[in-house]
Amino acid sequence: QVQFVESGGGLVQPGGSLRLSCTASGSIFRTSNIAWYRQAPGKEREFVAAINWSSNTISYADSVKGRFTISRDNAKNTLYLQMNGLKPEDTAVYLCKFPSLPWGQGTQVSVSS
Repeated sequence: QVQFVESGGGLVQPGGSLRLSCTASGSIFRTSNIAWYRQAPGKEREFVAAINWSSNTISYADSVKGRFTISRDNAKNTLYLQMNGLKPEDTAVYLCKFPSLPWGQGTQVSVSS
């Protein structure tokens, strides 16, 4: 049974922007810190950004720092990743991660001219 779902991916040209969303059930969202990861074909899954419940502890991978912004709306049970200045190397399946749950399907982000 699907407990959360990522959305908002798509095809964008270099320099473009996308906003990803991860919406979860209330029980999952209330008890979890959340992170964004990404995985490109042939590459290991890598950490992108993380945020705690109160949004007072946020971290980013160096590769996305200054371009991506992670945020959450607890009232909407939704995690966001605003991605600006997208580069071809950002192309990957983006996945949200809850500490006690397996990986979901993710949402595809493709950056290409």
